[in-house]
Amino acid sequence: SIQRRLNRMLNSSQDHKLLALVDVKDFDPQKITVSVKGGKVKVLAECEEERTTTRGKEYNYRKFTKEISLPPGVSEDKVTYSL
Repeated sequence: SIQRRLNRMLNSSQDHKLLALVDVKDFDPQKITVSVKGGKVKVLAECEEERTTTRGKEYNYRKFTKEISLPPGVSEDKVTYSL
């Protein structure tokens, strides 16, 4: 469950502060980018799928974007993330 994963992350980040937990489980980790700029953390994930059906080709495109403001006093170069 999400709560169990959050608890594990909180317990493993002993002296670090957790700013956010973003659910991108349906995206390929290689298609996820995280950037820190202008006092914000930006998460971008994209997915393109193509499949052939009896009616022809079907395309599915999904995009997820989330911006999170850093708390005052947090240095951008100290921000870390994990997938």
